[in-house]
Amino acid sequence: MAYILAVDNEERMCKLIRTALELDGHRVDISFSGAEAQQLISKNPYDIVVTDLKMSPVDGLAVLKYSRQHSPAAEVILITAFATQETALQAMKDGAYDYLIKPFKMDELALRIARIMRQKNLERENRELKKKVETEAAGDLPGFIGKSNRMRQVFQLIRRVAENDTAVLIRGESGTGKELVASAIHRLSQRRDFPFVAINCAALPENLLESELFGYEKGAFTGADRQKKGLLETASGGILFLDEIGDLPLSLQAKLLRVLQNNELIRLGGQEKIQLNFRLITATHQNLEEMIGQQRFRSDLFYRINIFPIVLPALRERKEDIPELIQFFLRRYPEKSISSAVRRMLIEYDYPGNVRELENIIARAVIMNDGVIDELNLPGAEATVSSVQGGGTTSGEYQIPDSGIVLDDFEKQLILQAIRKSDGNKSRAAELLGITRRRLYSMMERFGLPV
Repeated sequence: MAYILAVDNEERMCKLIRTALELDGHRVDISFSGAEAQQLISKNPYDIVVTDLKMSPVDGLAVLKYSRQHSPAAEVILITAFATQETALQAMKDGAYDYLIKPFKMDELALRIARIMRQKNLERENRELKKKVETEAAGDLPGFIGKSNRMRQVFQLIRRVAENDTAVLIRGESGTGKELVASAIHRLSQRRDFPFVAINCAALPENLLESELFGYEKGAFTGADRQKKGLLETASGGILFLDEIGDLPLSLQAKLLRVLQNNELIRLGGQEKIQLNFRLITATHQNLEEMIGQQRFRSDLFYRINIFPIVLPALRERKEDIPELIQFFLRRYPEKSISSAVRRMLIEYDYPGNVRELENIIARAVIMNDGVIDELNLPGAEATVSSVQGGGTTSGEYQIPDSGIVLDDFEKQLILQAIRKSDGNKSRAAELLGITRRRLYSMMERFGLPV
């Protein structure tokens, strides 16, 4: 049903329109002058105004202009017996939805009103859907768990920036889900049907990282026996995600900046300029501002990538989400359940490795326990074992002996444990320790361990 104002200085015509439209279920007010119509428009939320063009002293165009100014949501249909091309063009220019030439059939007017209301209903449904999407937290972004205020804010930022094409910098500690955010932006963006290309800048040595990013021509260096496209080129049309951008060497920072400025690159060993079209999303757990002060990160590159920052909270800052995360990870093991005492311990723990650490703790607990998980090993040292038997709990944490410890020896032992637990897989060992692979290699070299 529409709320309609019919305006015509011919009383008979006004009443005829009202009768016909009321039979279709609409609510109709009538007015016999343009001046009175303007007063009614200022007071009532009409959906549609149907007005005669030829009126005096206030004509239909004046009613149209007044309506567009004071009630912009109302669509206006003009009626005239003196239609000319100039009149029609002026009416449409001033914002009329349509016009009818007298004499006309009431079915023609009813058809236009029905078309307007379908459009209005569709716009209202779109607004309601958008509002629902923006206010929903958990569940509206697949892969995300969390109903805390901090995570609701993150979800809103993801949806707000997804449809734009601006650069995004995702900041947060290791294990908070930075790549998950980048993937969600891609999935919700206009580039969703094009590639999502991700690379960890800390995982590769400088020379290999350069060839992976920029590609190379045949013969560019020893072993380059064929042409290869780089990831910058592969991502064209889609999104390039550079994880741990803070570990990008300064020389490659300069090359990346030129690419972003010119939207083109030259492969290693080549001369041809290749045009690019990708959206850049970066992530880091490091303090880039501090690195700029130490001349380890370029300020001009920082301003290029930090257009829209998204900061992910650490898990200890949103502990109300931990119970739901526990249930999410436990669903992978339907034959397992968890005791209330262990659940309390998991909620109270601070998780320096964040969500990834919680996931790993549950995976280890599943292996170590049959049926109900009632024994839990928290990371930190071999002595950090908490046992739960018969409903009671005894928990211990690593205690520094009176004789003291050598911190380097302690860290070395933790690295060796992580490598053993991961069967020599360095990437997995780095995850267990909550550090990057590059940092793991650096620490192994410092302790004289074989890399």
